[in-house]
Formats: sequence, C-alpha cells, structure tokens
Amino acid sequence: MLVRAITAPGLRRWCRGRRAAAAACFPLGRALLGVRGAEAAVFLQGLLTNDVTQLAAAGDAPPALYAHALNVQGRCLYDVILYRLHGSTAEEPHILLECDSSVLDSIQKHLKLYKIRRKVTIAPCPDLSLWAVIPGEQPGDSSSLPKAADPALILTPDPRAEVMGWRLIAKKGANLSEIIPGSQVGDVQDYHRHRYKQGIPEGVKDLPPGVALPLESNLAFMNGISFTKGCYIGQELTARTHHMGVIRKRLLPVRFPAPPPGSGIPEGADILTESGKRAGKFRAGAGELGIALLRLAHLNEPLCINLAGDTVKLRAATPEWWPKAAGR
Repeated sequence: MLVRAITAPGLRRWCRGRRAAAAACFPLGRALLGVRGAEAAVFLQGLLTNDVTQLAAAGDAPPALYAHALNVQGRCLYDVILYRLHGSTAEEPHILLECDSSVLDSIQKHLKLYKIRRKVTIAPCPDLSLWAVIPGEQPGDSSSLPKAADPALILTPDPRAEVMGWRLIAKKGANLSEIIPGSQVGDVQDYHRHRYKQGIPEGVKDLPPGVALPLESNLAFMNGISFTKGCYIGQELTARTHHMGVIRKRLLPVRFPAPPPGSGIPEGADILTESGKRAGKFRAGAGELGIALLRLAHLNEPLCINLAGDTVKLRAATPEWWPKAAGR
C-alpha cells in the first residue's frame, strides 16, 4: 500500500477554498522505478547524494527527497526524486524513484550493478502516472496542505523548491478532476517554461550525464544533498568543493528578448560577454526562457550567443527562491 501525503477529502476541501486559483496538472514523461525490500534505503544510501535513510526512519519521515546519482568523478549521472511508499517502519521499505524516462534502462543497470546480495527488488512501475501540480496563485505554498494518508494517490510538495508546487502520482487513467476538483490539465511545455523561469534543472538536457557537477547545478539549494550522511559514490570531489566554499559557476535561468529563431539555441552553445569573453554554456530552453551554466562573475552583464552569423542577446537572473547570499 502506498503512503500518501494528503487525503482526497482534505484536498477537495482545500481546493474548494481556493476556487480563484485553479491548479494546473501537467503530465510528465518521466519514468517511475520501484525499489523494494528490507535493505532498500541502505542500498540507495550508498548511491545517492541525499540521506535516503530518512525515508525509512520512524516518526516524521519526509514523504519525498531529491537527489543525484554521481559517477566516481563526482559528476551527475541521474537526477531523481524519491517517494516513500511504505506507511510505517513496521512495513517493508518501498521507495519509488522518479527519473528521466530516457535513462530508465541505464539507471536500472546502474542499480543492479551495485545490488550484489542486497535484499531488494528493482522494477519499473508502468501502471502509475506522474503529474506536476502548480497552483494558480502562490506556487508551492503547501502550508495549508493537510498531512494524512489516503490509499488512492500520492500528492506531496515537490522536495526541490516551494515554487515547483507538488508531485502527484496516480494510477494510469485516473480521473484528475476527482482527485483535484477544479484542476485543469496543462500543456507540459508550460511546466517546462515554469521550471526554466525558476532555474530548476530536470533531466538529461539540463543535467548532461557525466558532465554536470552537483553543486554547480544548485543541488544544495534544492535540498538534494547531505553533507553529513557518510560515503557515497562521487562524494570526495563534492565534499571537497563544499568545504572549500568556492563555486564559480552555477546553473541560472536566462531570458531572450524574443524566442530564438529557427530551431532555437543548440544545447551546449557558448555564451559570451559583449567583449567576446566566454561566460558559460547554454543547456536547454523553451521559447524565450532557458537555463545555462554561467560564471557568476558575469551574472549581471549583457550576454550573447553567436548563432549562424547572428548575435542573439540574453540576460541571466538569480531566482528569488535562492538563499539571499547565493549568486554573489
């Protein structure tokens, strides 16, 4: 049985109180993978950046965690969100792992490589669907969400940032209007535009496997890493960077004056200052919004990309949800 973060009756009462702010539900193409067994949390603990044992702890355990799986060089392989599916410590640990659908086979092989004799089973969950839920006002304001259990769905605040609203997991074919009365199914491109506006990376385009570094990708800002949990693959470089306290580049939201022409900006395109100095690289985008890895020294400067003989201007910004001292 799945553990839920909010009751359906409680959610209906909440929605009735916010008629003017209809929630938009976005169907996500990300995959869901179940990791189940007595050693599920301990197994994932050695592979991911966050403290997965929290999901198996007694008491007020979090319903979801964000994390990265790193390679031995400390670079990101997979960005994941973990959901606690067991209701109590008396039940067999059952964790649901959300990942980019394009790496589902790869992450299964990665997990099974390190499984060895662990008492865990790893299997896809094709009967479940994943949705992002963004309220019409004050996205991510979960302070009024009731905390209880319901056997029909998972609805929990997105663990990365309040501005990202909630994550909803339901059976495929479930009627969303019954789960969230008054909600509307949105265009997933609007979800990605919201992500880029907030500077939230997601998937292999934003976080190229074997290339992206976790702290440059703002993993600490998104509650995705524990610096006290102990050893995990890729920890050494990440811990050293954290203790040195020097991060010169970060993923930042960028905006173009208008949507770029043609097929858009190529992934990995060089971003330059007005004087022609290299400032960073473009990762991905939607319309006039995007996300880029930039040197913080050039954060407030006019920037440009040379595209097929044309110069495309853009500007970067520091997201409002970041810690106030970040980006300085």
